[in-house]
Amino acid sequence: MGKLGTSRPLSCRKAASLVAEETYSTVPHTFVFQRGQIGRNVGQLVLDIRRVMEPFTARSLKVRKKNVLKDFVAVAGPLGITHFSIFTKTENSINMRLARLPKGPTLYFHVAKYTLIKDVISSLKRHRMHEQQFSHHPLLVLNNFGIEGMHIKLMATMFQNMFPSINVHKLNLNSIKRCVLLNYDPVSQEVEFRHYSLKVVPVGMSRGVKKLMQEKFPNMSKLEDISELLMKGVNLSESEAEQDGDHNITELPQVYSGRGNMASQQSAVRLTEIGPRMTLQLVKIVEGMGEGKVLYHSFVSKTEEELQEMLNRKEARLKEKEERKRKQEQNIALKKEKRDQNNFTVAICTGSNLFFNSIDMFPGAKRKRGPGKSPKPFKKRKLSQGKGPPHDKKSFKLPDRGNKYGGKRFGDRKPPEGRNRFRKSEGGKKFGQKGGKGCRFAGQKKGDAGKKFGGPKSFKGRAVLRNNRKVLEEKRT
Repeated sequence: MGKLGTSRPLSCRKAASLVAEETYSTVPHTFVFQRGQIGRNVGQLVLDIRRVMEPFTARSLKVRKKNVLKDFVAVAGPLGITHFSIFTKTENSINMRLARLPKGPTLYFHVAKYTLIKDVISSLKRHRMHEQQFSHHPLLVLNNFGIEGMHIKLMATMFQNMFPSINVHKLNLNSIKRCVLLNYDPVSQEVEFRHYSLKVVPVGMSRGVKKLMQEKFPNMSKLEDISELLMKGVNLSESEAEQDGDHNITELPQVYSGRGNMASQQSAVRLTEIGPRMTLQLVKIVEGMGEGKVLYHSFVSKTEEELQEMLNRKEARLKEKEERKRKQEQNIALKKEKRDQNNFTVAICTGSNLFFNSIDMFPGAKRKRGPGKSPKPFKKRKLSQGKGPPHDKKSFKLPDRGNKYGGKRFGDRKPPEGRNRFRKSEGGKKFGQKGGKGCRFAGQKKGDAGKKFGGPKSFKGRAVLRNNRKVLEEKRT
């Protein structure tokens, strides 16, 4: 028998995954990274800001030295990244940029002061921070951002868009575990950044009852009756008595996690700082993504004439850029036309055979054919025996020359072949004459050292040829 009810949970999981994907794609996401050398402490501040922006950020984002801002912009689109928080450090200050993708604006802040998470926690007697708090986005609270001024409103809008918006009527209170507070001081024109952990406890009962509700049983060895614990609250430390008042007591519309937090009951909301802290000062606002028109500057103020001159210079640069782009496109088109004209190779497909006809680019260099000659290609010429390619007289040297004057030694000469071997040399000595004095080879052929010079010789070359011809004729017949 098969299992019952297996299809319904599967469909529920699919529906939940679709809802999660839709919710994930609609909320803002932020990249927090650094540019350049920032040091160990500022690097830890970057990791703490990533901790604040969880879960809609890249906690383990790796940044290399060769990465440029265009690399992050190219990756941000497919991943659904909407904001950049970039930290840089100079010799005199630490700066933070908040940019809205893809076309800006970009806000430049000077980090006047900062405190890391580890320093904030070490200063607290009791801190509340656990992993479940970072499974949901923090609640954003803005204070004193209603002051008139374009830069104030733009700054408040930028901070609001970095965190997911909430619907009060559909909000689940158990998803709110953290709070981010941004307070603007109009006198010093600084923004205070704080990060808190949120806790809700019931009110209207004694400290002893709260102990019992929280399953932290006190030491009752000195009490005679449990009523002393409920009525007097003895043997409890003063640190456990929290100072609650009208500023943090409210009525819960829903059941909140924790013992005693029931709907329509009075509960106190307590905040515990978990860090980091930052004191920010707005420097300027740029229209684009890291470049463009300066909308606001806290240190430099310009008149209308100077602003108009800047706009004119910018328009002139844009016109020059368009002109260069137009010329480049024309040059590319001309190069393409020349390339097409110089390409004389044509592919001709006939059936399944592929032939290539190439047109000679230099018709004047063709070998001329005589009238009546066949159009067949020329045959390669073979060099006859004893003939070779011409040598350069300067570079060509005979190996092992006989003397310093360049002549050959007599022993290196090859005997001539055929009838020419018995011809008399022109303008020289006769073959039978003796050589000069002291020459042992004078008038003597190489290899005939045993014969006397000038003796009878018989020539048998013609008789051998006749015998060979007779043998060939007999074979043919």
